[in-house]
Amino acid sequence: MSPSTLHEAPQTAPPSPRSPGSAAPDTAPASASASASASASAPRLTVARLRRLFLELVKFGVVGGSGVAVNLVVFNLLLHGLSSGPMTATVVASCVAMGTNYLGFRFFAYRDRASRTKRQIALFFAFSGIGVAMESLLFYGAYHGAGMSGPLGSNVAKALSIVLASAFRFLVYRTWVFQHDARSH
Repeated sequence: MSPSTLHEAPQTAPPSPRSPGSAAPDTAPASASASASASASAPRLTVARLRRLFLELVKFGVVGGSGVAVNLVVFNLLLHGLSSGPMTATVVASCVAMGTNYLGFRFFAYRDRASRTKRQIALFFAFSGIGVAMESLLFYGAYHGAGMSGPLGSNVAKALSIVLASAFRFLVYRTWVFQHDARSH
């Protein structure tokens, strides 16, 4: 053999000694299956969270839908039946709906949430008051600014203002008012 062929011979690295903390080859499949199991449970957790959020949205929609019905009936009764002013009708109707919504959220949509406290009630009505103000401003803009003042137009303006203010309400009710009780999780 020439000296050049000695250098061309394939060289294999010597096996490295195992450190005391390294895994033995027979435990690799177990750790791989544990890893696969962990990654498989992660999507289930996400699906479960999405399902809970979906059910929460459905319950919020049921209570909110009944609140919208109360809001529109009282609004039309005051504005078109009793000839109240449009802003008086929208504010009073929103406040009546706020009361019925509290009962629906407390006993149906968020009955599994933290215990009912004075703080929770105060937060509900404070955030609902902000929602009423938002709804009233939106209604005012549509009724007076966009000329939606007839019977159909006023109801469309009222419905749009309710929908837009409801997005705010959903976020604050679930985040600050009807929080999960940390002790139960």
